[in-house]
Amino acid sequence: MYKLYYKAMYNTSNRILNDSFEAEDVMQEAFLNAFTKLDTYKGEVTFGAWLKRIVINRSLTQLRKIKRQNEMKFDDIENKIEVVEEDNYQEYMDYSTIKAKEILNTIQQLKENYCIALTLSLIEGYDNEEIAQIMQISNENCRTTISRAKNKLRQLLSQSSLVN
Repeated sequence: MYKLYYKAMYNTSNRILNDSFEAEDVMQEAFLNAFTKLDTYKGEVTFGAWLKRIVINRSLTQLRKIKRQNEMKFDDIENKIEVVEEDNYQEYMDYSTIKAKEILNTIQQLKENYCIALTLSLIEGYDNEEIAQIMQISNENCRTTISRAKNKLRQLLSQSSLVN
């Protein structure tokens, strides 16, 4: 079981924590937790989905713990200033030239809740209702957060393409 799921679970945790050592620890703890609580697995979802939920919850708990200890690894100073765009202004950009790694790196530059929301939505494939539950926010707040996160991601990607 471990060999079947460990890479995917590590990647899930690493995308949330943005720290390979923390992700490794969280993944190990999640597997231990899952195997000791295997009797609570009801089979309503696949084992992988059940395990992924444990990994996500543990990753979010660890992220909150790190934040409380003021040891955040994210470099989001630039993202504290929200850029207000004009209502009628839209910039069209060809995103087909951007590599997936650049998009993932740019997502990591977003502020924490944007990063988590986009990771759960675009990468992990959760719907808005599931994301709202995981992040413990309302459905409306979830939709707004994802929309703003996508806009901020587009903005950062267009800025980086202008620089390159």
